[in-house]
Amino acid sequence: MKNKTSAILSTKSAFAYSLGILGVQLIFGYVNSIHAEFVRDAYQALDANILMVAAAIILLAKVLSCVADPIIGSIIDRSNLKGGKMRPFILFSAFPLAILSVIMFIYIPFGNLGAAGKYVMYLYIAVMTALWNISMSFADIPSQGILARLSPVPAERNKAAAISNTCKSIGLGIPGVMITLVTVVVPSLKENKVTSYLVTAGVVALLGTVLYLLIYWCNRERVVTASREQVGFKEMFVELKENKNIRIVFLVYMLGFGRNIAQSIALQASGALLGASLTLPILGEVNPGHDASWLIGLTSAVVSAVGLVAIPFINKRWGERKSCISISLASGVFGIAGLIVYLCFPAESAFRGGTTALWFVWVVQALVSIMYCTHNYIPTVMTADILDYQEWKTGTRKDGVDYAILSMSHKLATGISMAAGVFLVGLSHYGTETGAKMQNIVFFAYIGLPAICSILSTIPMFFYKIDAKTKQIMHAELEVRRSQEQ
Repeated sequence: MKNKTSAILSTKSAFAYSLGILGVQLIFGYVNSIHAEFVRDAYQALDANILMVAAAIILLAKVLSCVADPIIGSIIDRSNLKGGKMRPFILFSAFPLAILSVIMFIYIPFGNLGAAGKYVMYLYIAVMTALWNISMSFADIPSQGILARLSPVPAERNKAAAISNTCKSIGLGIPGVMITLVTVVVPSLKENKVTSYLVTAGVVALLGTVLYLLIYWCNRERVVTASREQVGFKEMFVELKENKNIRIVFLVYMLGFGRNIAQSIALQASGALLGASLTLPILGEVNPGHDASWLIGLTSAVVSAVGLVAIPFINKRWGERKSCISISLASGVFGIAGLIVYLCFPAESAFRGGTTALWFVWVVQALVSIMYCTHNYIPTVMTADILDYQEWKTGTRKDGVDYAILSMSHKLATGISMAAGVFLVGLSHYGTETGAKMQNIVFFAYIGLPAICSILSTIPMFFYKIDAKTKQIMHAELEVRRSQEQ
């Protein structure tokens, strides 16, 4: 008998999938991170409280996109396309997402409409934000769902998940750097923030789309099922009620919602915590609240990237339950400690602006940023295992329903976190006021609330029971069962 040594999911295909995730997350990250600041810079003259309104619009748009999730999931589950269940939808979703991601940053002079201009502006922002979030769902479900179908071998899926989540972290951290690169290439854009956001959106959309399409071009679905289940809120509710494991994934996201806040208010936090300008080697004078927002996120990106490389090894040794609980608790405690120290700084402290403040934020971020590793990696791996567990126990898989729940959980958590972050920044009167009170509110939103949510997210994980022994038995039996069915 010959031993089967060839990989079903090759390293090349795993990297192509991961680069595709980087591309789509680059687009997601840019819009989620930058759009609120674009709205403030473009339209604050019409409404000084535009950030407060934007927070409500963001939350409503995320809820609406969650309504779209079961519809999209149902379309995917009922599809019978030649390329597979998920893969064709990578192609279908790429271009609407790219186009809308650019349109979001086109400035329209609503002030020319007189008194009605402010309300037309609200309506336009709401409609475009809703359409973009639906297009995000259209890309998010197949890009996540295809992971479970790339290979029936858990080790190969976990390898792809590990690489892709490192790329995901990089993709989410790049937006601020992209603005810096664009303004270096075209220096005149430093003086025109609104235009710089649009130009950068075009660059991000082009690069992100090319990378995203690598998933379509370089991968094939190797796990084939003939699922035809309905995907609607009723089915999702029933699945959440009956499937304890997918319910745990949902609760991990909901209780840990705040871990997304730092991404959504990076620009505002940079400006609030570091000041109006810093002088850097080579780059010269930069504005942390515009073309150098990556400064305070630098350690976060580095720690997250290193952590995402390490987390598969930690997870292999400890399992999802222990890894998530230990890392999230440690990060949360360090974050709360950092918040308490920051609140004690007097208004005139050197830690409240400039390079000294930058070093303090870097140190705190270095201690807490590993929480993003568990947040990005473990729920995705858990969902793939949950689908196998479901097939093992019942003989059926609910890919569409479970990945719709995963996507809905992520979007709800992201929507709540973005709305909360933007609301708190608006509440601090960032942009119109300065001082310790404003900074304290922004620091709480940027570090404190994510730390608290990181601790809360560990609660459901105490009840997760798919351990290494269970997975070993499950996958061995599934391999035999699938080979008999072929």
